[in-house]
Amino acid sequence: MAEVAVNYLVEKLLELGRENVELIAGVQDDVNGLIADLRVLKAFLKDASLIDRDTAQGFKQSLKEIRNVVYKAEDSVDKFLVEAKQHQEVHPAAKWIDVPYWIKVRNVAQEIQSIRVTVKDLQVKYKHLLEATQLNTISRTTSQPRQLTLSDEDDVVGFEEEANTVINRLIGGSKNLEAVPIVGMPGLGKSTLARKVYKDSKITFEFFCCIWVNVSREYNKTEVLLSILKHFTKQLDNKSDDQITEEIRTFLGRGGRSLIVLDDVWDREVMNFVEKIFPKSDKGHRIMMTSREDNVASAFNENIHRLNFLSPENSWLLLKKKVFRKESCSSDLEEPGFNIARKCSGLPLSIVVIAGALLGCKTKREWEHVDRNMGEHLINSNDSCLGFVKMSYDLLPYDAKACFLYCATFPRGFDIPTWKLIRLWIAEGFIPFDKNLTVEEKAEDYLNDLTKKNLVMVMSSTSDGQIKTCRIHDMLYEFCKREASEEDLYQEIRQAPGQTALVMQDSDFCRRVCINSSILRNFLSTFSKKPPMELVRSFVCFTSEQTGKSDEHLKTLHKIFPLIKVLDVESLKFTFSKDFYRLVHLRYISYSGDFKALPEPFSKFWNLETLIINTTTPETTLEIKANIWSMLRLRHLHTNAPAKLPLPGPPTDKECCIQTLSTIAPQSCTKKIFSRARALRKLGIRGSTAVADLLASSAGGLSDLAELKRLENLKITSDGQYTGRVITLPKLVFILPKTLRKLTFSGTSLEWSEMSKLGQLESLEVLKLKENAFKGEFWETELGGFSSLLVLWIERTDLKTWRASNRNFPCLKKLFLISCDQLEEIPQGLADIPDLQEMKLENTHKVAVKGARAIEKKKKELKKLESSIGFKLTVFPPDSDMC
Repeated sequence: MAEVAVNYLVEKLLELGRENVELIAGVQDDVNGLIADLRVLKAFLKDASLIDRDTAQGFKQSLKEIRNVVYKAEDSVDKFLVEAKQHQEVHPAAKWIDVPYWIKVRNVAQEIQSIRVTVKDLQVKYKHLLEATQLNTISRTTSQPRQLTLSDEDDVVGFEEEANTVINRLIGGSKNLEAVPIVGMPGLGKSTLARKVYKDSKITFEFFCCIWVNVSREYNKTEVLLSILKHFTKQLDNKSDDQITEEIRTFLGRGGRSLIVLDDVWDREVMNFVEKIFPKSDKGHRIMMTSREDNVASAFNENIHRLNFLSPENSWLLLKKKVFRKESCSSDLEEPGFNIARKCSGLPLSIVVIAGALLGCKTKREWEHVDRNMGEHLINSNDSCLGFVKMSYDLLPYDAKACFLYCATFPRGFDIPTWKLIRLWIAEGFIPFDKNLTVEEKAEDYLNDLTKKNLVMVMSSTSDGQIKTCRIHDMLYEFCKREASEEDLYQEIRQAPGQTALVMQDSDFCRRVCINSSILRNFLSTFSKKPPMELVRSFVCFTSEQTGKSDEHLKTLHKIFPLIKVLDVESLKFTFSKDFYRLVHLRYISYSGDFKALPEPFSKFWNLETLIINTTTPETTLEIKANIWSMLRLRHLHTNAPAKLPLPGPPTDKECCIQTLSTIAPQSCTKKIFSRARALRKLGIRGSTAVADLLASSAGGLSDLAELKRLENLKITSDGQYTGRVITLPKLVFILPKTLRKLTFSGTSLEWSEMSKLGQLESLEVLKLKENAFKGEFWETELGGFSSLLVLWIERTDLKTWRASNRNFPCLKKLFLISCDQLEEIPQGLADIPDLQEMKLENTHKVAVKGARAIEKKKKELKKLESSIGFKLTVFPPDSDMC
């Protein structure tokens, strides 16, 4: 966390100098000097990042010492800024006679100078340590943790179907060289599956020779090649890599079909030199490889085999085999045993670790104890389990490590909304500046990388394939908690079982606190009477459900955490005090309550980036009284009720940065507002009859959206009914920006003939029509539109007849038909769309389902001819005979 702390403070001070230089009047030279010293320290830490910190004696402690000094500098600056902001609000005539304030300025200047001296001393102090360990760069230590075994043949459970799939891919396919990559998170059993396939009689019969090579993270190219060559000859000495490659190629050319298994691959480069050992032929040679990283596996073949988690039933079978071997399990252990197996979430490594904890446990009481303390056993019962995960963790960049560990601040087993996680990462200062990307895009790259390394699981995706929710596996969750504790990344406030006392780790440099809402009242009542926790910068209260509870003690938060920058109490009803607005460092606020308006004093939060408001009456309009246009760092405003925005004042030379307005009222859709919100990327509009006026207007209304040159995602929702009214859209191609990729209509009751106007939007990739967005029984899709559409979603419509062909949707990949209970047929011409990959039907007419089956059959026939991609049809309820 030393690197994160330094990087964050440097960026913070630079922003301060650019945007609010007047606040640091009197200490500006000292702040600039501190920035220069921190940049030198940052370079030092960059060199230090090459050190193996587990083997460099004293280095971990040195990094903590550096981090703590940087925290002290941040604290000094933050305290001063609170005073400076208050001083700035004093009447101008009184500013220069505010003697106590200028005394504080002098004291802060002296404090910063003292910190600068300490920073320089640390650089000298640890320079020798850096030089002494420079040669021990992250060759990542060649000693790797002992691999936990899953692979006794009688213990392989639940891999039969997986193995058959891989075997069929290896035996079938073309006569060219092909690779079959097996990918999954640490401990999922990739090597076990590969070994099962490798030893299968079908494989040994089909392939002339089968060679197994352990590659590992610290592989050596020459050693990998020699491992293959020694299968053919014992003469291995004094050969170059080129000579070894040529010799292997000769041997492989003499025999029949060959299979080479590369286990535990970490580097894409392995594919480049392994494929050269195969002679050009039509024998159908194969490579099977295992990796925990998608990017590495895709270098071998983009069609990767993703290993699935075990079912609860198979998890229990594996646990029983590992604990009892050939003995039987007593009936009284069945219930706690199945609960334990289920909590392993289908990860074989977790099951093996827990099985080790259960060995020798004979009574139900002992098993129930293990059940209650699963997290402790997953990590503490076997250190190699920790090391198994740490191999992947160690390879992450320092800021990505913080992002990964931060996932454990959410409750165990919680499906984390991606947009929320990204906003929190940014507010915490984990995402570094990148001149080529927005900070949100950079954070998305980090999340995608964590999922590709199989450290974060994708739980659900949007219709266009983006990550919607994610989670970390329980075993990785325990690893994150332990590592975060060592790094002082955050503290979890807990309550000891059967006691009222709170358990809080004793740390002088805790910056983040997370707590369950069930013990929040106890926490607030206890700590509101104690000295302020000035070190804490984040307070998050996460629960898996909205509690709707209100607590008067929440009014004391500003006293407990005076320098807080992240406040997430979304699960609670929050109440404000006038002193709450003194928390000027807040970057992220998420709360709920009985609110009809956003108070004007919110304008004081000049650092605020993300604001999330959930009202208890989402059907009514939320009036935004705060001048959001003066909050120049505000980028995301999320509300569950339509927000009525304030009118902007005169234009300024400082551009508004708002990217997200999740829900605004139709009356706020004006040229004056949109011309100020030019950075807007995501916009939601919701209302009742005013939406109809907005849609039908040829002047104003939708036409004002032309001001939004960066808009990518637009959602228009109507809560009202337009009985007897026909709405005709203007020509949207001249109104909506060319950047628009996603468009959603809900409840708008437009005529199907209006779809031709949407078809002219050349950049439109995702179109969602929800809750009777369009009405009528007949839709004949016109030619010449939807040239870029990838996803079409139609939900709850009275449509009966739909005529279309592949020429109407030339690029369509996914079609979703939800609750289309009157639709009698799906256009069969859609089967001729080359890129169509998926169709999903829920609660749809049985005749339409029959048409979908016919499309599926045709797509499979085309696949056999290798003229089309794979196709997936999902029908719910399965084999529905509804309607």
